[in-house]
Amino acid sequence: MSEERTRFSDDELEEFRVIIDAKLAEAKEDLELLTSTMSHKDDNGTDDTSPTFKLVEDGGDVMSREETAQLALRQQKFIKHLEDALNRIRNKTYGICRVTGKLINKERLKVVPHATLSIEAKNAQQG
Repeated sequence: MSEERTRFSDDELEEFRVIIDAKLAEAKEDLELLTSTMSHKDDNGTDDTSPTFKLVEDGGDVMSREETAQLALRQQKFIKHLEDALNRIRNKTYGICRVTGKLINKERLKVVPHATLSIEAKNAQQG
């Protein structure tokens, strides 16, 4: 009779840490790109164009900036979730469903490494 594991092994936690570190580096790069886009470091503005064209362009520019700001906020939230996952790895509580207390499927964690719910708990939450 096999007993159910209550946590991932240190080797498994290290494997997840590597995955999360890579995703975190990529997410921070993406956030930096979004932030620089919002601050117009590479500004190709409409200051020297006709007033009518400038008005149309500036309206589109405001919309684009708002969308970029929303993307940046989502990216910041994603980074926070990844950092929280790294803390759970350090605490050796990573991969434990916060609802059922059981281990989350490894394949799920490889795809969504910041997950805190098992598929069963996620489905029950949505149902």
